[in-house]
Amino acid sequence: MPQDNTLANEIIDEPLSDILSERYLSYALSTIMSRSLPDVRDGMKPVHRRLLYAMHLLKLNPKSAPKKSAKVVGDVIGGFHPHGDTAVYDAMVRLAQDFALRYPLVDGQGNFGNIDGDNAAAYRYTEARLTAVALMMLEGIEQNAVDFRPTYDGSSSEPVVLPGGFPNLLANGSSGIAVGMATNIPPHNVAELCEAMELMLEKDPTIAEIVDIVQGPDMPTGGILVEKKEDIIAAYETGRRAFRIRAKWEKEDLKQGLYQIVVTEIPYQVQKSKLIEKIADLIQAKKLPLLDDVRDESADDIRLVLVPKNRNVQPEILMEALFKSCDLETRFNMNMNVLENGLVPKVMTIKEALQNWMNHQQEVLVRRSQFRLDQVLKKLEELEGYLIAFLNIDEVIRIIRFEDEPKQKLIDTFELTEVQAEAILNLRLRKLAKLEEMEIRKDHEELSKERDELKKLINSEARQWTKIKKQIQNLRKEFGQDTELGARRTQIGSALEPIEVDLDQMMIEKEPVTVVCSSKGWIKAMKGHGHNPADIKYKDGDRGAYFIEVQTTDKIIILATNGRFYTLGCDKLPSGRGFGEPLRLMVDIPNDSGIADMQIYRPEQKILVYSTDGRGFVVNSADVLAQTKTGKQILNVSGKSEAAGCYYLDEADDHVAVIGKNRKMLVFPLVELPEMSKGKGVILQKYKDSSLSDLKTFNLEKGLEYKYGAGTTTVEDIAPWIGKRASAGRLPPNGFPKSNRFGYKF
Repeated sequence: MPQDNTLANEIIDEPLSDILSERYLSYALSTIMSRSLPDVRDGMKPVHRRLLYAMHLLKLNPKSAPKKSAKVVGDVIGGFHPHGDTAVYDAMVRLAQDFALRYPLVDGQGNFGNIDGDNAAAYRYTEARLTAVALMMLEGIEQNAVDFRPTYDGSSSEPVVLPGGFPNLLANGSSGIAVGMATNIPPHNVAELCEAMELMLEKDPTIAEIVDIVQGPDMPTGGILVEKKEDIIAAYETGRRAFRIRAKWEKEDLKQGLYQIVVTEIPYQVQKSKLIEKIADLIQAKKLPLLDDVRDESADDIRLVLVPKNRNVQPEILMEALFKSCDLETRFNMNMNVLENGLVPKVMTIKEALQNWMNHQQEVLVRRSQFRLDQVLKKLEELEGYLIAFLNIDEVIRIIRFEDEPKQKLIDTFELTEVQAEAILNLRLRKLAKLEEMEIRKDHEELSKERDELKKLINSEARQWTKIKKQIQNLRKEFGQDTELGARRTQIGSALEPIEVDLDQMMIEKEPVTVVCSSKGWIKAMKGHGHNPADIKYKDGDRGAYFIEVQTTDKIIILATNGRFYTLGCDKLPSGRGFGEPLRLMVDIPNDSGIADMQIYRPEQKILVYSTDGRGFVVNSADVLAQTKTGKQILNVSGKSEAAGCYYLDEADDHVAVIGKNRKMLVFPLVELPEMSKGKGVILQKYKDSSLSDLKTFNLEKGLEYKYGAGTTTVEDIAPWIGKRASAGRLPPNGFPKSNRFGYKF
């Protein structure tokens, strides 16, 4: 058999790199334009567009009976979309899921999957039809509203883009991965989008003004958006940014002070079953010590029950730990990459996306109006022919009965057009009645008015935008916030400050205890409050120094004479039996240092620290909290000087009273003291061969109160003792304690 060299003669010698580059470019463009990126005008990819159009041809309207999904999938594959049936059915299923699409386009009958992640039933078991929203997308498709192109086999045609009378791109969002680019657009609230577009038709607003209306994404599954407003504005200005979505939860009180947390809404695109599985794994791995159990009590709504370890666990702290550990908090990375006019990929701002949709609606309006105008003109032409026929009815009948070519004879006799002559020939005899003639004249008058209005609309851009504005207003009313489908689901929360979660602290059972410490440093914690200090026994030669009523969840701060602060958890103190244990076994206080002061730790308060040489300054309580046994150096002392004490400041206090061992007292304004994190401080009172004995802050209007005998007394006139800071002062008021102290710590 002779060899065929035809193919060999057509071989083209090209570098492999050029061939690969050309072929890959074709593939990339096909992926970008025909598969992955949505069109900004209707917000759809080809598969979704073909699904809706195929269902439209099958007349699957909301009021008609649904048909088998297999029928729809078969028609789409056979007529428009030559790809796998699984891909087409999966796309159809997503259009029907109310937890995947904010405004579903397909009304599914049967098992179309659920938020747990379960798959839909096979397409031979399910049925489907279009929703009212889908009808808006298709409205006008048979009125030359959009261009059509041949299908893949040329046997029929399909729409290049849908009329899209619903802002589907931003309302339902979209996601897809193409070659070298991707898109990820969150759903939004239609009522807010419409209000923003109304504003755009009135003026040229900034993105910030649009964000005042479109507050952020509106996810089908609800949740809480926790982002700063400036970050949301930046996201819509650039088309790229991440939105943080948190689950919605509430605390349910139970008996005996117990409670549980109920999660009612979860973030978008999170499968509930996998979320529960993840939380259960964290509990099993002991990575969530604050959580005891998780239960799924969901029915049609979501109800996840979280059981805390004990009643002392704060719900906010528990949820913060969960937000950091699982998908109860997610980030939606927005990338508003779309096809502009179906051709050019572009990352758009929210304003550009809305404007493109409105421009498309203007084009659709003009094309539909022109289509209707052509119909009206044709009908008017026919009606005018009818009127001529009625005026010359006898001659018309004669021509039709006796002429060999009645159509041409009618045209020549009455100067008719072919359309008019054809209409007269097709006229039924029953329409020759006088009443019908009156009806024709009435129709002619009405159609003439409609023709004039259509011409004005087509020739006036201002009228077109007025019409579009009315369309948007109707859309906003139909999907208003007071409707079930239109009401905002995702709550707009405030950006949350990070919360430090101390798991060890949260696991402590909160109980009242009384901390007792002797002058020699023996410490213990007695259960309960209300103990009598006189009933407490100490070792021989020792006595009581500190008696503080606290809770086991509190912390104690200890100031040593070396100026270092030490911290102890009240739950770690030895029990109240016996004399307790030496404090030096718990914290590393040097042997040459003693205890200068002991206080309960009060977060977010200020402390005045002072030394025996009369120096001091104000420090934040958070700065004195020590994390190790070695403590934290706050007050610098040297020579014979030692730390004397620490004093919590009250918000109402405005003056400081200082008294030295030389029995001289000085009062000066509190504002004269600096606020520092550590240091030596400034001179409070000047001494000569003496040292500081005690210190107290007070409100000048209320007067200075100090211990007097078995009670207290108040000196209202403090003027004689007010002086400049670092002054020597003068003798205290008559009756002031000989101990030179304003009160006793024990």
